[in-house]
Amino acid sequence: MFLDLTQSICQKQCMMEPAVRQIWKRGFHNLHRPFILHKRTHSGQPEHADVSHSRHVKPALLVSRLYQPSNLRDVGQESRLPGEMTCKSQRLMQQAGLIHPSNPGCYYYLPSTVRSMEKLVRVIDQEMQGIGGQKLDMPSLCSADLWKTSERWDLMGKELFRLKDRQGADYCLGPTHEEAITTLVAHQTTLSYRQLPLLLYQITRKFRDEPKPRFGLLRGREFYMKDMYSFDVSEEAAHETYESVCDAYVRLFARLGLRCVQVQADTGNIGGTLSHEFQLPADIGEDRLLVCGTCSFAANMETLSPDRTYCPQCSTGTLVESKGIEVGHTFYLGKKYSHIFNATFSNHQNKPAVAEMGCYGLGVTRILAAAIEVMSTEEGIRWPNLIAPYQVCVLPPKKGSKVDEAATLAEELVHNLGQFLPHLRGEVVFDDRTQMTIGKRLKDAGKLGYPYVVVVGQAALEEMPKFEVICQQTGETMFLSKDGLLELLGTVETV
Repeated sequence: MFLDLTQSICQKQCMMEPAVRQIWKRGFHNLHRPFILHKRTHSGQPEHADVSHSRHVKPALLVSRLYQPSNLRDVGQESRLPGEMTCKSQRLMQQAGLIHPSNPGCYYYLPSTVRSMEKLVRVIDQEMQGIGGQKLDMPSLCSADLWKTSERWDLMGKELFRLKDRQGADYCLGPTHEEAITTLVAHQTTLSYRQLPLLLYQITRKFRDEPKPRFGLLRGREFYMKDMYSFDVSEEAAHETYESVCDAYVRLFARLGLRCVQVQADTGNIGGTLSHEFQLPADIGEDRLLVCGTCSFAANMETLSPDRTYCPQCSTGTLVESKGIEVGHTFYLGKKYSHIFNATFSNHQNKPAVAEMGCYGLGVTRILAAAIEVMSTEEGIRWPNLIAPYQVCVLPPKKGSKVDEAATLAEELVHNLGQFLPHLRGEVVFDDRTQMTIGKRLKDAGKLGYPYVVVVGQAALEEMPKFEVICQQTGETMFLSKDGLLELLGTVETV
């Protein structure tokens, strides 16, 4: 299933229905304190300014104060860990001070990355809770007894990080939690069919001893994942839940503006009888996909004969090979785990019945890196707008330049954006590095990927002030009045 959002994000946000324009117009007129950028005298002081409105407020988010140790140049061999392979997303994220290598497969997530991840988690929460998911948190330290009961202790092999406590008991750091969640539900002996489907999920760190961690956050040993587990009364009901979760994944990637392919996949060591992967097409992808050019069929090549060229679904289409980055995976498990751990419920006849299960994963940090991989240019990061660390960067003029007096206007603009567009509070940063030219700061802003960059320069000092606005997604530059700027940024969606 392809989700191709080809329409320009900026164009979409700049086009507003007449009714919405009227709402904005009324909103501006009803403000008790109007958006004022006072005309300046040659001394730079406001002309006929109301004293009650002219109190100077410094912007709260200053670029110079953000802990983002940028190294905006190529990440050379000296910045890599031994034997590590790099890709575009890893290089750009290290250059921008978003991540820093710790040891093979592990990274420090720096503040801007954490902001973006928190936004992505909120979007995931919205979609999972929208289909009835309930969030919990399970221990990362898992008893070997559970894994031995499911016979996966040996099956997982070297992928498990294993350890012993001081009493000699065996544990592992959880790469997934089928055993743990099923044990939890099995302990609830009063579970009724009226409470099903039950969908429980968590978003936590996971651990996997990858033999060759590479490509930054795309394949690491420690990562964040959303894992959801469903319990249903019947196989039919379980398939309905399965489809519901798949539909939620489709909506999630659509909201992020990511083109995603849902492909048939192998169940692997998770088990079950039905599985799909959600893949972002990318040259760097490690999965080989076969996609039909006629119908919606797509599959991981490992599920089909390698020499197959015709579509097994429509029989007329030709299968085309491509590469993808796996960002999500769904499994119908049946009774594989619920039978082993005796996860039962009381059915309509008030008799115990074994629950039908499913499990559903999303790679949170992998989505973040994969989005940067497929959306960015070679020179700069491009974020899905919804989860960009900050939405707007305001650039004042260079200190001592001919238009230096516009600096105060830039500070007032930041204050007013937060005042009149509440959803942008905490989303606007002020590049106060005024010892640098506008050109150099614009170049940095392009590499860091703020969706909107607003330059306050000569045009802002004119009788009818204009602001230069750059949309990073399209490279489009606009000169907007204060009302036009508010109108544009008022359409920005935040979470």
